[in-house]
Amino acid sequence: MSEYDDLPEVARVARDLIRFDTTNFGEGRSRGEREAAEYVGAYLEALGLRPEYYEPIPRRTNVSVRIPGRDSSKPALVLHGHLDVVPAVAEDWSVDPFEGVVRDGMLWGRGAVDMKDMDAMILTSVAELLRAGEQPERDLVVTFFADEENGGVEGSQLVVRDRPEWFAGATEAISEVGGYSIGVDGHRAYLLQVGEKALVWLRLHATGRAGHGSRLHPENAITRLSEAVAKLGRAHWPIELTRTTRRLVDDLAALSGRDASDPDAVADATGPTSAFLASTFRTTTNPTGLTAGYKHNVIPDAASAAIDVRTLPGQEDAVLAEIQRIVGDDIRIEIVHRDIGLEVPFAGSLVDTMVGALGRHDPGVPVLPYLMGGGTDNKALSELGIAGFGFAPLRLPADMDFTGMFHGVDERVPIDALVFGQRVLTDLIRTY
Repeated sequence: MSEYDDLPEVARVARDLIRFDTTNFGEGRSRGEREAAEYVGAYLEALGLRPEYYEPIPRRTNVSVRIPGRDSSKPALVLHGHLDVVPAVAEDWSVDPFEGVVRDGMLWGRGAVDMKDMDAMILTSVAELLRAGEQPERDLVVTFFADEENGGVEGSQLVVRDRPEWFAGATEAISEVGGYSIGVDGHRAYLLQVGEKALVWLRLHATGRAGHGSRLHPENAITRLSEAVAKLGRAHWPIELTRTTRRLVDDLAALSGRDASDPDAVADATGPTSAFLASTFRTTTNPTGLTAGYKHNVIPDAASAAIDVRTLPGQEDAVLAEIQRIVGDDIRIEIVHRDIGLEVPFAGSLVDTMVGALGRHDPGVPVLPYLMGGGTDNKALSELGIAGFGFAPLRLPADMDFTGMFHGVDERVPIDALVFGQRVLTDLIRTY
């Protein structure tokens, strides 16, 4: 028997998915999700289900199935994940990012955290119920999307537009990024995601005059752009707490004994998670790319920069106006992609069930609400009136920089955390 065979099924499935290179480079450039979607479909078919595929753009494949519940009069619950991953530069990694290496009790590879781990937990949780001859409490809509890492433009947005019937009767959804544990000054707590910041991807454009690189040249597009990028990258956006982040700060302060009037200091109590949480207290504007020039001794007449902007829900227009003020009127701002922010109450029967499921498997550990700095396909589903939550339950080592694994080098997840998560998720769909 090989090491691969010894792995728990949830880890084997996650490892199989990692081995599909579903790299999404953005802006319509992708290796595609087709083979991964076919693997998911075959897994579901082996359970006696009949999944449907939707591929509106070649190789950008989405797959979904509805599983009847014991009480189909209850609103359906969506369990969803995405099959694409961000690029990985193999030379920067200590392992092959698409091999699915098992080492030191962890599964390594691109997608181990974002989010083929959750994809595997969804599949194996469904399998556990069906193989035992059970049904979920209510109808489950199990869906795996393409293109989430590009805002769902060629994935969930098209599915919601063209296949809304997949989600008929559904009112709530569960996906990434929440349910995982963090350390808070020596205490363990879980974060349950009940909101997401809005995403606005911008491109800044500066123009000037082309000329020889040796001359005195005040109208240099690169210089103009660089000054604007530096101003924006160094901008200090004020702390503005929403109802979710206000409660998070208060709960973290109570756990750590820190002063709730200083949210950043309270976030510091979470160690490696602090920067991830502090970003949810304010707008962020991060430069992520530069494009200019074509020869060392030629001053180009144009330059551009990519900026990743994340605003608190409802602040998009005000932030865009402030960005224009920061960079100046001689910089043209192009909106490449824009979506919405979300925030739903940390209350209700689904929240109670998620908190209860965690409590049964890790008794006495508090569960705190938080607003995620990134975004998920819950945004597309919200167009159908579906309230989305982040609940990929993982019990993690206190010193693990889990949030740093998202889009990071040497992405990895503990195998025992996968097993824990699969048990919690199975518990939830069995009882809710």
